[in-house]
Amino acid sequence: MISESTTKQIVWPDVGTRSFLLTGLACALVLTFGVSLMFGSVRIPLVDLLKILVGEEPARATWTTIVFQFRLPKATTAVLAGSALALSGLQMQTLFRNPLAGPFVLGISSGASLGVAIVVLSVGTAVTGLLSALGLLGNFGVIIAASLGSGLVLFSVMAVAHRVNNMTLLILGLLFGYATSALVSILLYFSISERIQAYIAWTFGSFGGVTWDQLQVLIPAVLIGLAIAWRSTKALNALLLGEQYARSLGLTVRSARIWILLSASLLAGAITAFCGPIAFVGVAVPHLCRSLFNTSDHRVLVPAVVFTGGIAALVTDLIAQMPGSQTVLPLNAVTALFGAPIVAWVILRRRNLRASFGR
Repeated sequence: MISESTTKQIVWPDVGTRSFLLTGLACALVLTFGVSLMFGSVRIPLVDLLKILVGEEPARATWTTIVFQFRLPKATTAVLAGSALALSGLQMQTLFRNPLAGPFVLGISSGASLGVAIVVLSVGTAVTGLLSALGLLGNFGVIIAASLGSGLVLFSVMAVAHRVNNMTLLILGLLFGYATSALVSILLYFSISERIQAYIAWTFGSFGGVTWDQLQVLIPAVLIGLAIAWRSTKALNALLLGEQYARSLGLTVRSARIWILLSASLLAGAITAFCGPIAFVGVAVPHLCRSLFNTSDHRVLVPAVVFTGGIAALVTDLIAQMPGSQTVLPLNAVTALFGAPIVAWVILRRRNLRASFGR
């Protein structure tokens, strides 16, 4: 049975209000993107930034290199990462009807971490020798390892998704996360200090290590995940009111769940592979958008979390860079410092939070 309180939670905002808020978020995203190109260890004036973007010569020639080789790919990566993680988190929270579910709830991050740990920490092993022979021990080696690790988890999840319910799937994901964390701990214990430092640096998360060549792989992966998520908005709305109600609407729940899992895993896995494990964006942003739009309608929330996630990633990366200074803070430290209070505030502010997930 569907409770009256649950039905009332899916508020359908009028088109004018929705369009105004979404337009405002899109403008804020563009503005934040521009600010991220201007500020860093070197400040580039707005006039010179515009000249660089239109192909003209700025006051200093080195500014062109800074923008096109460093800041533009980093800002693009931040937008992709924030949007992907926020959307993945939204799908996981709706699918499991759990307000604290995040994009890594199925062990995607743990699988990627294990893949990176095997490559980075296994000095002198057959794995390292093979990658050295193939010339893959650089940046792409880490990315390939993380992709294989997260992909292995994805296929494992997809293999059992049609046989178990959501709660069992959630528990299996958590158990896999604990198991892989244990394996990583063993690898860390037997590794040399230089390799441990390299692995820890990856776990801090960063948008600055992605090049234009790597973006040619990351952008299509994220776009495919976004497209699947957009086509799943009706299924997400139906699942929000319970699987029984969704079936009464003619939805094939198992098929819908597999597509949602595929989208969320692809988005989270791709970002983790290229940027490292980025914390709290996927958990905090969906709650922020629900409060801002006062709705659980995924036709509104999907574009909202895409814009807001991009803004959040750009802002946290800008803070981590500490403009005007040569110091760079760990990105995950900044996302946690801002993400944890936001989640706490939203939960305390919305006393009926559990009802908004169909409980």
